[in-house]
Amino acid sequence: MKNEYDFSNAEQGKFYRPIEELEIPIYLDKEVQNILMKYVGKNEDGASLSELVNALVKKDIEISKKLAS
Repeated sequence: MKNEYDFSNAEQGKFYRPIEELEIPIYLDKEVQNILMKYVGKNEDGASLSELVNALVKKDIEISKKLAS
């Protein structure tokens, strides 16, 4: 390391990204991924794997809320 660094031209927060903008990677089991990819291939509206998984999770949350009440 150097004894001294020049930060006179530094810009604070230049690479800052709020946590809300980060995409969290989700790793599916190979078997689950293969099953879902079959649905993606048959899907006529061109939905991606990510969109399909989001729709399934949202539906599961909706069902869980109905069962809990």
